[in-house]
Amino acid sequence: MTIHVKGDFVDLHSFLLKKMDHGVVALTPCTIGLVPHEKLKEITERFPSLTRQLWLSTTIDAAIHREWLVSFGRRSSRANVAHLLCELYMRLWAAEETDGFRFRLPITQGELADARGMSIVHMNRAIKALREQGLISWLGEEVMIRDWDGLVSLAEFDPTYLQLEGLGRPSQQ
Repeated sequence: MTIHVKGDFVDLHSFLLKKMDHGVVALTPCTIGLVPHEKLKEITERFPSLTRQLWLSTTIDAAIHREWLVSFGRRSSRANVAHLLCELYMRLWAAEETDGFRFRLPITQGELADARGMSIVHMNRAIKALREQGLISWLGEEVMIRDWDGLVSLAEFDPTYLQLEGLGRPSQQ
């Protein structure tokens, strides 16, 4: 599972596979653009620099999957959720979809629990603990990171895998 944000190229690796082993489902209303494989073939043959960008997108997807596997196997529930919130914040920040340290997260705790391999009870407890620590507030669809450095520390979050160099880093002043 994964959570895509505005601007993500979803399942680009399908271009090279003969048959997909999974499906893609939108949990919220969204606008999509379809790029037929024939167009991708033409792009990759004619434009090497675009080919490298598409390849980079695929390798970032793989890096995100690796980080999620680490979260499933090695992080506590609180650190797992903290890491997810740090990642989503950074990805939304790069897509200019944040307001300071606030962002919209229009999916349920149950859907998040499924995405993180947790029960709803564990997800709820982890979010409650992050609130009680003063790291986040979460009301409806809006998440606010109250203590970025604290959340990063708990999550042991290093955004290098997201390949966002050159965009700087958000800082809470």
